Amino acid sequence: MSSLIGSSRIAFESDSLLATRRVHSAAGQHWTSPYAAKRVHLIGIGGSGMCGLAGVLLRCGAIVSGSDRASFKAQGRLEDLGATIRIGQAPINIPTDCNFVVASAAIKPDNPEYGEAKRRGLPVFSYAQMLGEVMRLRTGIAISGTHGKSTTTALTAYILRQARLDPTFVVGAEVVQLEGSSGVGDGPHFVVEACEYDRSFLNLSPTYAAILNIEEDHLDYFSGMDDIVDAFGALARQVPKDGAIIANADDPNVARAVRGVAAPVETFGVESAATWQAVGLEARRGCYHFDVLKHGVRLLRACLDQLPGRHQVGNALVATALADHAGVSTDAIEAALSRFSGADRRLTLRGEVGGILLLDDYGHHPTEVRVTLRTIREHHPGRRLWVIFQPHQHSRTRFLLEDFARSFGQADHLLVPDIYFVRDSEADQARISSSHLVDRVRANGCDALYLPSHEEIVDHVMTHARAGDVVLTMGAGDVWKISDELVRRLA
Repeated sequence: MSSLIGSSRIAFESDSLLATRRVHSAAGQHWTSPYAAKRVHLIGIGGSGMCGLAGVLLRCGAIVSGSDRASFKAQGRLEDLGATIRIGQAPINIPTDCNFVVASAAIKPDNPEYGEAKRRGLPVFSYAQMLGEVMRLRTGIAISGTHGKSTTTALTAYILRQARLDPTFVVGAEVVQLEGSSGVGDGPHFVVEACEYDRSFLNLSPTYAAILNIEEDHLDYFSGMDDIVDAFGALARQVPKDGAIIANADDPNVARAVRGVAAPVETFGVESAATWQAVGLEARRGCYHFDVLKHGVRLLRACLDQLPGRHQVGNALVATALADHAGVSTDAIEAALSRFSGADRRLTLRGEVGGILLLDDYGHHPTEVRVTLRTIREHHPGRRLWVIFQPHQHSRTRFLLEDFARSFGQADHLLVPDIYFVRDSEADQARISSSHLVDRVRANGCDALYLPSHEEIVDHVMTHARAGDVVLTMGAGDVWKISDELVRRLA
């Protein structure tokens, strides 16, 4: 694959001398794109990162087509930008004059479009490989970690945009304030959410990297914590000496990952000693105000007025540090922090109908569940909380079953549909089901009910929820459809 990437890169650069054109950026300026007029087909275009990459390629002047198994939230936006999207996957979906293909991490070799691309001898890139190729055009800023990547990436890009530095960015979520999940700018920076699965972030070449936290996840790929730490360490070792790594001072696994790297390491910590510190925290209905210290000296007052949750303090510290390295002024950082309202499906308000508040969240790891439920309790005190949690991937549910079972203590009622299928084998599917999770949650003294289908859950909530309740849909699959249906039915 490496030789293929190398030859493809040379082809792009050679072709760009003949066929590149000037591409309009969000700021109305221009920059030269090596992908102009290239025909690119994305298999699995509906994935969160793939949507963002598709948007970047479109704005770089590429002619984009793609396919997925089912319709997805960003489909209309991409089609409006010019993408041709097919639902269902078949060899005929790949254009006859296609230059290269990008496949999401979920695509297996037996996929019909993947097989067709190989049969025709087309260059095939993974999502992460293509992202790395595009990043080479800019100064890379990669934001990694088990949790918080999307919000921190979005916030960093938002600060740079508000400071008129016009970054290019790819976020694994839609962001209203960024007008999507991706953007192409004339500025020098490329801000990217860097995923550890399959060690895919090692395809990136960042000048600056952040490691927010490291926990057990993706155990269908990694053999355990040592293997995960090793992957993050490899990312840290790719940062050059003239760059910087922003690392969590309170996470021992992060400390292991950055030990002995060549690049300067700056730490961040909440109420603890670090290069970047948050001190004097004040909570206002779940939203935090605090002072940011840089090397012990007060830099600014951060007011996260639209971003509830104590966990957002660390995310804001990292975004502040990265923006500071990018040359953003203190005043501009402070103003952007106060205005940023978050990424889609990160405690997103779906509606309030009949006194019932409907929220939606992407969280699909036990730590994310605990943090999100605690945030709701702080932001909406005294309200009865219904949690509709859709487990994401059979292997993750099995490996983290006991942690999941202990994570719902803040919920008054838990409803669990069937597990959302992602790249699991038949053996994985046979070993675990949502009923196993419900049994373990009940054993910990929480009220939980297994209702296999979305329809059954909607009917149950419609029957039992009342004015004053909060209903949270949660998971990385299509559980958000339940929230949309509840809004429709309640209205």
